[in-house]
Amino acid sequence: MATQAKRIDVHNHVIPDELLDAIAADPARFRMRIDGEGAKRKMVRAETGHAFPIVPELHDAQAKIRGLDQRGIDMAFLSPGPMAFCYWMESDAGIEASRLINNGIARMCEANPERLMGMGTVPMQHPDAAVAELERMVRDHGFRSMEIGTEVGEEQIADPKFRKLLRRAAELKVFIFAHPFSWTPFCAGLSTHHLNNLIGNPLGTTIMAGNLMLSGVMDELPGLKICLAHGGGFLPYQIGRFSHGHAVRRDVSANTPTSPYDLLRRFYFDALTHDAESLRFLIDRVGANRVTLGTDAPFDMGEDHPIDALNQVKGLTAVEREQICCRTALDLMGESG
Repeated sequence: MATQAKRIDVHNHVIPDELLDAIAADPARFRMRIDGEGAKRKMVRAETGHAFPIVPELHDAQAKIRGLDQRGIDMAFLSPGPMAFCYWMESDAGIEASRLINNGIARMCEANPERLMGMGTVPMQHPDAAVAELERMVRDHGFRSMEIGTEVGEEQIADPKFRKLLRRAAELKVFIFAHPFSWTPFCAGLSTHHLNNLIGNPLGTTIMAGNLMLSGVMDELPGLKICLAHGGGFLPYQIGRFSHGHAVRRDVSANTPTSPYDLLRRFYFDALTHDAESLRFLIDRVGANRVTLGTDAPFDMGEDHPIDALNQVKGLTAVEREQICCRTALDLMGESG
């Protein structure tokens, strides 16, 4: 199946009907509600009022296939949109929400298994339950990837409480796709001009990766595979600053002897930079074997023409193109291709 695909998208979102129906039936439990009817439905988080339109491609498998066709994609991993991470829920509701999402993603993939693959979610606010759900989605649905947020409230993924989940993912050979959550307030000044997304999303990824590198997690778990969304945030483009700090400051190097330059290539990156020169820099910095297609469909900050975007990269070789279009994704899945 996967080895015949030429264009694999690792960054493609859904919100299955199973979760939408549960929210509609009990909004207080899930601390979300569904407003509107039909094509005007929106998913609204109760505490913040943040709302997202429920477009067909988010929950309809056939609409998703049409979206792949329009973008020139052969296969896609389906992962929950970040508004469905559900980390803000009480543990029992978060556990239920994760199961509903994973079951719904599996159902959507069953509609066209040659083109749709599941990327599950887990209730990060309850690490033991997160491990249990990871094991269940691998056992029951055959998922080979898991999406996590770049933070859980104010807690970092590098926190020891999440180590058992990261270790179990490595043991199960499940790769992690780390996606930021743009409702997290990092600092003042991000509340206007969509800066919570334009700056907040890449910043969240950079903070997460920096903590994973400098805490020693990446040294401790050499088999862990993590793919960073949106071209790795600011990390690849400020890696020199990380490495300089590692060389001159004991508080930076205390937990890892490994240079951030070397740790950078422990990560994988989607190609979603929205700029051909930035993507060329990323490829040159980490290697095409660490870069993979990602569209962020169906959101407006995604890429509707990923192959055209790849064509704009100067000097892209046939080997690099094949690597980015499919072989890196196959490596993430543990296939030689």
